[in-house]
Parts: sequence; structure tokens; C-alpha cells
Amino acid sequence: MDGDALYSIGDLARLTGLTVKTIRFYSDRGIVPPTDRSPAGHRRYGIDAVARLDLVRTLRDLGLDLPTIRKVVDRELSLPEVAAAHAEALAVQIRTLRTRHAVLTTVARRGSTPEEMDLMHKLATLTEVERRRLIGDFLNTAFGGLDAAGFTGIMRSMTPELPDSPDAEQVEAWVELAELSQDTDFRAALHGMAQHHAAERDRGDATGLRRDPAAMVRAHVAPALTAGITPTSPQADPIVESVVTEYAHDIGHPGDLALRQRLLTLVETANDPRRQRYLELLAVINAWPPPDDPAPAFTWFTQALHARPRGTSDAAAPGRT
Repeated sequence: MDGDALYSIGDLARLTGLTVKTIRFYSDRGIVPPTDRSPAGHRRYGIDAVARLDLVRTLRDLGLDLPTIRKVVDRELSLPEVAAAHAEALAVQIRTLRTRHAVLTTVARRGSTPEEMDLMHKLATLTEVERRRLIGDFLNTAFGGLDAAGFTGIMRSMTPELPDSPDAEQVEAWVELAELSQDTDFRAALHGMAQHHAAERDRGDATGLRRDPAAMVRAHVAPALTAGITPTSPQADPIVESVVTEYAHDIGHPGDLALRQRLLTLVETANDPRRQRYLELLAVINAWPPPDDPAPAFTWFTQALHARPRGTSDAAAPGRT
């Protein structure tokens, strides 16, 4: 192509693949102005019009408005600056669309009522400050009134951190977790568990290192689950007694009926499926590996302990197999 040649609208249409109508539209708005006119008054364009039209088409495909495009092609605005601003605007739109998608997906899956959908939408669109306030209230209710130093790490580990650009799964998990955090029964259950841990910690030598009883149960029961040992079988006796003995040693109390009942209450409380669901949702939101499910071990142990309320001497009790 001759750099000094002038081209008609039809020529530009053939060179760029745009329609004559589209080129005339851009020309009328001063985005691709003509270089000259023919004696008959027809518009003529220089070769630079081809490059301008290619740029305009790209910017339009990216969603920029015409006034901004005109400033870019006229070099009144820096293209990198415009690109950065537009990218941020698109990021906001993407976050909004993800939120809407997550809410609608949840509504469809649950068969939610209009009232439930309204609540989900409000939870999904909370600001970061509002989210922190909501979770802070939940954790303060669950652990409030107890020694803060002893539960700071636990509260931090139970705090969701929704990223700036969450995917639909994370938004959906946040909505469900936020709903769960408002469950008054769940709050009370967590508070009861925290009180129990605080009381256990205060018994005996407070400076000693103690193993979490729930973790203790899981460690002892895991081999039994793998081996297929049933909780009411004689093979379960030494497993139960090992847990009871270790727990009794840790808190400095004899493994009597009262201690067994205390241990049973602790494990049953820890086996609350809402707690496990909260941790699963937390892992999705924070992009953590999914947590192990302790329910099989806890259920096995509570059944085994129920079958032996006073120890292995219960082995002869009716119904033992």
C-alpha cells in the first residue's frame, strides 16, 4: 500500500473487514476522521486510518466506550492507564457476577424461598468490614467470657478470609458459613465445648502439655477402623482403656465413672456435624486442604464407651459380641 495514497470508505472496508456503515459511524464521531475529500465531496482516508480502525475494533471488543476510545486514539489518554482502569472495572463486574451466580446456584439447589434468597444475597454482598464484624460476633459469642489467651489461636484458625476475587464456590461457601454462624444452637454448642476445654486446662498442672482429647481419640481409634474392629467387640476393650487411661493421666483424675462420662460428653460435643461443616466451608473459602472427617472415629468411640460405662468389666454385659 502507498503511504501517500488516499482511500475511500469502500477501500477501508475491504482492508479492515469492517462494514461501510461501521466506518462511517466512527468517522462521524471523529474517531477516524477523513484526511481529505474528493472533488465530489466523498471522504478520503490515509493509510493510518487502517491502524486506527484496527485499534478501535480491539478496544470495542474489550468493552471500552466510544468517548474513551476517541481519547485513546487521539493520544489524549495513555492506553496503559485506560487498560488498567478498565481491567479494574471488569474485575468488579466479575466479582458481582460470581456473587450472583453463587446465590442463584444455591437457591436452585436448596429450593429456597424468596425470604431465604434475600438473606443469601445480603450475606453474599457484605463488605469486608461487615464480614469481619459478623464472624467476630460469632467467635466472641462462642469463646467470650473465657481466657482469651487460650483461644486466640483457635479463633484465628476459624476466621474465613474471602479473597478479593473469589470464585463461585468460595462465594457459595461463604454464604453457607455465614448462615451457620448465626445458628444460636451451634454457637451455644461451641461455647459449651470451649468451656469444657478451659475447665480441663485449669485442672491439675496448668503448665503441663496436654494432648487434645479429641485428637487422642482419633489417634487410638484410627487403627481399629482400619482393622474393621466393631466398637462393641472384645477387641475394642484395650483401645477404650488406652484412651481413658491417657485422658485420666493428662487431667490428673482417676478413670472412674465420672471421668468416663466427662470424656463421653466431650467426644459427643466434638462430633457435632455443624462443626465439621463449618471447617469444610472454611477450607473452601481460605483455599486450604479439606479437613479430615473425625465423625467415624468419634462415633465408634462413643458407641464403645456407651457399651463400657464402668470399664472392661462390662464385657460380660448382655448384648456384647
